[in-house]
Amino acid sequence: MKATTTVALLLTLFSLVITGCESMAESHEEQHQTAHSESQEDSHGNPHSESHHEGGHHAVHKIIVTSPVKKDVISTQQYVSQIHSCKHIEVRALEGGYLEEVRINEGEMVKKGELMFKIVPTLYQARLDSEIAEANRIEIELQNAQNLLEKNIVSPQELAIKKAELAKVKAKVALAQAELNFTNVRAPFEGIVDRQLVQLGSLVEEGEVLTTFSDNSVMWVYFNVPETRYLEYKRQLDLDKAAGNGEEHLQIELKLANGEIFPQPGKIGAIEADFNNTTGNIAFRADFDNPSGLLRNGQTGTILIHRTLKDVIVIPQRATYEILAKRYAFVIDKDNIVRQRDIEIRSEQPDIFVIKKGLEEEDKIILEGIRQVRDGDHIEYEFRAPEEVLDDLKYHAE
Repeated sequence: MKATTTVALLLTLFSLVITGCESMAESHEEQHQTAHSESQEDSHGNPHSESHHEGGHHAVHKIIVTSPVKKDVISTQQYVSQIHSCKHIEVRALEGGYLEEVRINEGEMVKKGELMFKIVPTLYQARLDSEIAEANRIEIELQNAQNLLEKNIVSPQELAIKKAELAKVKAKVALAQAELNFTNVRAPFEGIVDRQLVQLGSLVEEGEVLTTFSDNSVMWVYFNVPETRYLEYKRQLDLDKAAGNGEEHLQIELKLANGEIFPQPGKIGAIEADFNNTTGNIAFRADFDNPSGLLRNGQTGTILIHRTLKDVIVIPQRATYEILAKRYAFVIDKDNIVRQRDIEIRSEQPDIFVIKKGLEEEDKIILEGIRQVRDGDHIEYEFRAPEEVLDDLKYHAE
C-alpha cells in the first residue's frame, strides 16, 4: 500500500515539472520573436533609437559665411604696474646730537620749509660764537695794521696777511652758522610724513635716517612693455608728430587693486634708456595727478592703454583657425570654391581680430562650419551681414 502511494506522488511531481518547463519555453519564444520583429523594423528604415542617434555620425550643420568689416576699434593693452611718488626721500640728520624736538606726526601733511626735527644746538652755537669772536679779533688787528702802514711802521705784506686771516676766519664763521642751521631739520618740499624712525630724546648720528617723506601730488606709475609694442608705440608717435598731433590716440587709465578705475587720466612721462636683456622688456612711466591723495607710494595697479585704431579690418575670431602658430581663414571665391588664406593679426581683442594683412572688405569668409570644409571644396552657404555678426559678440567695434 505504501509503495503504491509513493509511486503516485512521484508521478504527480514529474508531471508538474514537465508542465513548468513547457511554459518557460513558450515565454522565451515569445520574447525572442518580439525582439526579432523590432530589430527587423529598425533595419527596414524606421527611425533609429535615441541611443543610435547619440552614437552615430555628427550632424552636418549649415555653413555660414560673412565678410570682414572696416571699423574704428579701441585696442586695450594691460600691464601690471608699480606706483611711486614723484618725490620719495629719506630725511636724514645733517649733524649729530640729541633730538630735542619732534614737530611732526606720522601720516601728516607738511609744508615746504616747516620744521620737522630739532637737534640740541648748544655745541654748534658755541662753535659759532667762538668763530665770530676770532673774526672780531682779526678785524681789530687788521685795523691796527692799516694805521701802522700809514706811518710806515709795518709793510704792505703784513697788511695783506691780516686780510687773508680775516677772510679765513669769516669762512669758518659761515661754516659754523651752517652747522647750527643743520640742527633744524626742515621739509624740503610739501609732502606727507612716513613712519617716524627716531623718538624724542634719542641720540642721533650724522646721516641717520629720521623718517621718509613723499610728495604725492603726482604719481609715477612704472610698467614693462615688450619690445614689439615699444616699436609699435614709437612708430605711431612718429606718425602723430608728422601729422602735427600729440598722443590723442592714447587714453591711459589706472585700474586699482579693488578693480576701480582711478578718476584722473594719465600720460606717458618717460621711457627708460635700456631694455632688460633677461625679459626683453623696457620700462615705461605714466604720470597721474593725485589731487585727492588716494594714491600712495608702493601701491600696485594695472595700466590700461586704450588706443583708437582708425578704419581697420575686423573679423570674428571664430572665423579663423591656427596651424603651427600661423593663422588662416577660409575665403569663398566667385565660384563658391573654398580657398585657404594666410592672414596676419594686428591686434587681438575679445572675440575679434584686427587684421594687418590678408583680407579685404569684399572678401567672403566662412564663419561657421570651418571643420566641415577643405581647401578646394565647392560649397553652398548662407550669408550673414558682418554688422549682424559683430552685434552678437562680446566686443563691439565702433
